Amino acid sequence: MNQQRLMKVILAPIVSEKSNLLAELRNQMAFKVLPNANKTEIKAAVELLFGVQVASVTTVTVKGKVKRFGRTLGRRSDVKKAYVTLVAGQEIDIDAAAAAADKE
Repeated sequence: MNQQRLMKVILAPIVSEKSNLLAELRNQMAFKVLPNANKTEIKAAVELLFGVQVASVTTVTVKGKVKRFGRTLGRRSDVKKAYVTLVAGQEIDIDAAAAAADKE
């Protein structure tokens, strides 16, 4: 796989109550990813960016809501999420990873 492509696959970590609970209980991390990314690309990207071993990847596409803008109807864009399960004993520190990305 192309390394430049892998660097662009993961858009952002998802930080919420649910994602924090998943991290504590199931050793999973949640990421917002490109809509056309597949599971093997996501796995390779996480292993490359964070230096951890990935056990499995589950993806879900959240359809955008229909919203009103005055008289017209609009639609938010779809979002693809990836739930990445790490091998036992592995963990990702999102704060340290963000600080390292800022230095580059």
